[in-house]
Amino acid sequence: MRGLLTLSAVAVVLTAVACGSNTSSSVLPATTTNVDVTINIQANNGAQSYSPNPATVRVGQTVAWRNADVITHTATQDGGSFQTGNVAAGAMSTPIMMSSAGTFTYHCAIHPGMVGTLTVQ
Repeated sequence: MRGLLTLSAVAVVLTAVACGSNTSSSVLPATTTNVDVTINIQANNGAQSYSPNPATVRVGQTVAWRNADVITHTATQDGGSFQTGNVAAGAMSTPIMMSSAGTFTYHCAIHPGMVGTLTVQ
């Protein structure tokens, strides 16, 4: 009986530890990524939603979006050439390498009024 109680207690502890994880495959912590440029997601505020906006990078550089807001957002290029997926509050997106020059407008897929521009030179 005592062994069963011990086993039950261990199972409860392991379940609690496993449920406490909030790691997502689409979001990596900033300390483990190599990012050339970080764009902050400020809030659902039109053209003021992303900072800097507009942002400029060079071909071959990586860009990540850091969510400084309290709710989930995305950065989704209007033509579909890049998208961050959902970026939770306080998290950073997976870096995206910019492989071609141009001016790319993007928005939050959850809040389409949030807009930004990324120029790749």
